[in-house]
Amino acid sequence: MERYSRQVLYNGIGEAGQHLISGSTVLIVGIGALGSLSAEMLARAGVGKLILIDRDYVEYSNLQRQTLYRAQDAEEKQPKVIAAKERLLEIRPDLEVEVHIAHCDAPLLQGLAESADLLLDGTDNFDTRLLINDAAYRLGRPWVYAACVEASYSSAGFMPGETPCYRCLVPVLPATTLTCDTAGIIAPAVHMAVAEQVTMALKILTGQFGPPHHMHIGSVWDMEHMKYRIDGMKSDECETCGKHPVYPSLDDRADHAMRLCGRDTVQVMDARITASAVDSALARLGTEINRTPYFQEFHYEHFRFVCFHNGRMLIHGLDDMNKAKTLVNQLFG
Repeated sequence: MERYSRQVLYNGIGEAGQHLISGSTVLIVGIGALGSLSAEMLARAGVGKLILIDRDYVEYSNLQRQTLYRAQDAEEKQPKVIAAKERLLEIRPDLEVEVHIAHCDAPLLQGLAESADLLLDGTDNFDTRLLINDAAYRLGRPWVYAACVEASYSSAGFMPGETPCYRCLVPVLPATTLTCDTAGIIAPAVHMAVAEQVTMALKILTGQFGPPHHMHIGSVWDMEHMKYRIDGMKSDECETCGKHPVYPSLDDRADHAMRLCGRDTVQVMDARITASAVDSALARLGTEINRTPYFQEFHYEHFRFVCFHNGRMLIHGLDDMNKAKTLVNQLFG
């Protein structure tokens, strides 16, 4: 316990709490600014196992706030979960880390959440948060939400059977379509959101998460920090935590093409997109290709394509889903 001696000395955790933390498994969805920092904090706190899901790779624009990554990761376009695993094991060689380079859909999330004690939100959009919310409540797993943009942050913890769920709170959350890619962000806002998120995670893992429950909102630039009690916001009509839950976000009817929030990028899911099919298509077109252990990268019709080895492709410089489907058909027939 020497490694965690200062944490054990804290009365809120102690030796009993540290043993609970060390025996826990945490699933983190999204390993960008929020998720990578949460993963590092939890690894250093002694969590036994981390399960990481992310569909993206490291870019230079990430390095200003995603402190787990290095310039070499951006240069090599390392998938975020792979780079994160490497750094986390350098910090703690005994940590168990399971990674998934994948789009977080309902089947994947439910399958992984079954073995987790806690889910953490490291995403940047409402749809995926509603998916996390529905999976957590269907399986009876607690989860912690966090968000940040510009200099603002927000966070809240959710416990099935005890708190209202995220869907109950959506009508009163700040109405904004801003993202880090459109409005920017400063690193202190990330750290504030994650500090609260990981603190709630440690309270949940040590059995100390109880009423009153709050949504935390603030701005690090204006030095304004507020909390709102949420215990009375539960709705009996809620489709997730009401009297007759149907968990609508788990109905896996997502489009095979979707815009990535604020990034001028379309993601396409198509079984025809395999490594051999990409090689054949580009050989026919005489197009150069960059290969990594995790994806193939090439340019076609002024767009940059990144094709992963699981039927998933990112088309950068495009926000038209119909055009994206046309390009896929042109390439793969």
